[in-house]
Amino acid sequence: MKIINSIFHMQALAVAPEREGRRIAFVPTMGYLHEGHASLLREGRRRGDVLVLSIFVNPIQFGKNEDLDSYPRDLERDFQLADACGADIVFIPTVADMYPSGFQTTVSVHDIALPLCGASRPGHFDGVATVVTKLFNIVRPDCALFGRKDYQQLAVIRQMTADLNLPVEIVGMPIIREGDGLAMSSRNAYLSSSERQSALCLFRALTRARELYSAGERSVAILARETRAIFEKEAAVVIDYVEFRDGVLLHELENVDAGTVLALAVKIGKTRLIDNTVFGEEL
Repeated sequence: MKIINSIFHMQALAVAPEREGRRIAFVPTMGYLHEGHASLLREGRRRGDVLVLSIFVNPIQFGKNEDLDSYPRDLERDFQLADACGADIVFIPTVADMYPSGFQTTVSVHDIALPLCGASRPGHFDGVATVVTKLFNIVRPDCALFGRKDYQQLAVIRQMTADLNLPVEIVGMPIIREGDGLAMSSRNAYLSSSERQSALCLFRALTRARELYSAGERSVAILARETRAIFEKEAAVVIDYVEFRDGVLLHELENVDAGTVLALAVKIGKTRLIDNTVFGEEL
């Protein structure tokens, strides 16, 4: 497994597989890897001849007073997991190289990036779209794998890739959960033991909405009310949003159908957590 810091070196390494007809599978991350990332790497290993993992805590997708400086980091553990999953290259660029002095170009995806986390975190998805575009240009992947826990992020990247005619297959991978249902996230490390228990309300809310859907309920107003009621029982939980949206373009809906996504975001203590489910698919 090679560890690469130089953008120039990474671009040079990416040229040979392309010329030789070998596929590059790419998993972009911000590090502090867990089993969710491992699932992406294992699928990338299956899909590609060369597997590249990037680790880059992207400063331009963090807003003022967000957790850029405190975002969890553990490179040694990340290297061990990447190696165990068969990564060929770990690319770790510096902020100075990714955004050198005078950098002034950004990528902006419009309507699909505005609701949900886009409303709560203005400018966040411009940062995501910009860094992913740069990483695609550096790594030159044939396919890139993203977890569906960040559902809106995946939708934004799919839209951006299609709009800009980028020759990359975008693969969305299932959410990986702890045994008690909590979606795996690097930010779970912030939670105290009591906050960790409170966070289980996310899974309970998704489960309740799916039960009602299975029983025939389709009204967004009713499903949203029942979902919010789960959170309101938890004193430590502050709701950011409970939204039922079209699963492709994230349009607002009055009624739920197969393919509708229920997207949740809450704050527990100082930690913001998101989760989602798509009706008609397994949780």
